[in-house]
Amino acid sequence: MTRLRRLLAGLALLLSAACSPGASGTDSAPPARSHSPGTARASTAAPGEAGFPDARTTGPRIPLAPHSTGNMSVKTDGTVIKGWDVTGSLDIYADDVTIVDSRITSANWWGVNLRPGHRGLRILHTTITAVPGKGPDNGGVDYAVSNMGTSSVEVGWCDIAVFGNALSMGQGYLHDNYVHDLVPFRNNGGEWQHTDAVISGGGTKGRLVIRHNTLLNPVAVDRGASAALGLFADTGHVSNTVVDGNLLAGGAYALYGGGAGATGIRVTNNVFSTRYHRNSGVYGAVTAWNAGGPGNVWRDNRFSDGTPVSPEPAG
Repeated sequence: MTRLRRLLAGLALLLSAACSPGASGTDSAPPARSHSPGTARASTAAPGEAGFPDARTTGPRIPLAPHSTGNMSVKTDGTVIKGWDVTGSLDIYADDVTIVDSRITSANWWGVNLRPGHRGLRILHTTITAVPGKGPDNGGVDYAVSNMGTSSVEVGWCDIAVFGNALSMGQGYLHDNYVHDLVPFRNNGGEWQHTDAVISGGGTKGRLVIRHNTLLNPVAVDRGASAALGLFADTGHVSNTVVDGNLLAGGAYALYGGGAGATGIRVTNNVFSTRYHRNSGVYGAVTAWNAGGPGNVWRDNRFSDGTPVSPEPAG
């Protein structure tokens, strides 16, 4: 964990008693402090969230056939998995694999994992979920989709739930997905697992595009909530990332913006929902934004009632 994430985690623990979110992850009485510097507060929730992905627009479009695969390895290039109702997980050791119109219910660390040295994975119109308490990490499950490869992964029109860090990748094309109902759990070390609907650890040379997704993290901050979208410099500087037209809600902050070294980050046209917390995240909508970084753009981001969102500076 980088110094930034350690500091942010410490802040969450120190302030959780003041905010005292309940089991549902919603705020109790407002804390006796001012709002996060530079972050406007939405006065009321408004119907500005229509048109974003949900259960009706994501997941499989055809009838499914049961496949009890267990933890299955895919090793043939060009494999197409279509119409499968998978009980298990898919470990991809091949190029140009497509998973479409399927459902994956995993009890592994991941739902789908692209291994190093492989490329071209596409996951479309698929539901990826797990059974809480049945995973390997002290009963928890970590990644719905994990990109361990060195190329982009496309995930589109997918319905994703339960996994702690649902979409984990430094590069990829994530679009039109519905990520929701993350489930908190203590990892094998006994600590609450950090939860993020999308997480990127930085340090990659590829491009990450996150466009027109619903990214919801309802987990309470004292049970590990990190972000709806976390751009963290865990393995290097965050760069070359587009965050456009998404609906974000929940986490300690709804968006972590990459930190002081982030460059080439474009955050535009996003809606920060107040459905869980009055500032979208427990402590604010956005933090760790490097306003002076080359190529960084912040434009037309707002709360669901139309109130503009202004980022905090990185620190």
